[in-house]
Amino acid sequence: MALATVTAALVSGMMVSGSGPVVAHAMVEPSVRSVTASLRSDLEKYLDDQGTKDHFSAVSLRVTYADQRPDISVDVGTSRYGGGRPVNSEAMWQIGSNTKAFTSVLLLQLEAEGKLSMRDKLGKWLPEYPAWRDVTIKQLLSMTSGIPSYTEQSAFLKDFDANSSTRFTLERLMSYVEDLPLGPAKYEYSNTNYLLAQMIVERASHDTYDEQLAERIIEPLGMNDTCLPPDCPPGTASRMPTPYSTHSELPKHLNKSVPPLGLSWAQGAGGLVSSLRDMTAWNRALYSGQLLPPAQQRELESLVSMKTSKPIKNVTADDPFGFGLGLVKIVHPVAGTVWFYEGATYGNRVLHMYFPETGMIIAIAVNSAVGEEDTLPDLAGTVYETLSARKATGSPTAPVAPEPAA
Repeated sequence: MALATVTAALVSGMMVSGSGPVVAHAMVEPSVRSVTASLRSDLEKYLDDQGTKDHFSAVSLRVTYADQRPDISVDVGTSRYGGGRPVNSEAMWQIGSNTKAFTSVLLLQLEAEGKLSMRDKLGKWLPEYPAWRDVTIKQLLSMTSGIPSYTEQSAFLKDFDANSSTRFTLERLMSYVEDLPLGPAKYEYSNTNYLLAQMIVERASHDTYDEQLAERIIEPLGMNDTCLPPDCPPGTASRMPTPYSTHSELPKHLNKSVPPLGLSWAQGAGGLVSSLRDMTAWNRALYSGQLLPPAQQRELESLVSMKTSKPIKNVTADDPFGFGLGLVKIVHPVAGTVWFYEGATYGNRVLHMYFPETGMIIAIAVNSAVGEEDTLPDLAGTVYETLSARKATGSPTAPVAPEPAA
């Protein structure tokens, strides 16, 4: 769930090289069958190359477009490591910190209704945390609060490793950090921010977080495969490839399974379960402005540099990572400037990329956590290259991989 790990992988393995992109000629729509076959080859190679190293058995991909072209779904591997039934497009996944944008949208909708302001301080909504009273809601959502992350605390990790089926309450999760000092008000990824945001949703709406999710997002968008454990329909777990932990800080669970619906430790910071079909429907609504008035959409997409902590209008090659309110924008060396997020739990990774110029969405899921090196962003780049080569990106002049420097 920690984006810092993903960012490190991007910084180390995906920086732009060379003098500039090569531009392809005008594209015509390809055969879906041909594209699907090429993408399947990409996924099978990735599973062969990385599956043993990162202890996962399944890779799923979904590509959707803003126009009437059919969606593309490709799935390879099996539901559990070493065997099991083949994974298919009906699979459901722990989507991790992709959940954060849901939490942000709830708060921004409440702001649009006049029930709160992004400038409100925690002292107004959560006076039980006096040390954090001057932190604003926007600082929570933009990861600039200075509040430490409970998931980085050794006591939490020890408790989770002792029993991954533990039902964590918000109070217990907050107990891991509430006595720690407040850090500087700069960009620092902290899952605690979004637990606090969840609490504010409940107090401002006089409703539960999961009811607000259902009423405002899940039901209006027809996201029938999306739920917040433990309130998931019967049979949900049976649709989920077995999640595997690869975290060295969880030694008892290293390369072992974790409960598919054991997400009480994540809640509004990363606790949702969904299918890639629902994920791409959500992403399209999120980025196309279907969920918020224009003023709140601009707030959602306002960026803080993950390098300097300063507000930025857009990302650049020199400052390639910007954090919005539960969103991330990056300069990808292959795909260009895109909205991007990789949510990682202790058993799954789910990545999406949204292309603002064309409306194309790429979503990828695997059934293990981040290991020593996260290569899922590289796979996203490979998928984009295949779509570009097969003229399936939807762009009349789609860039492909940069040439190496001379």
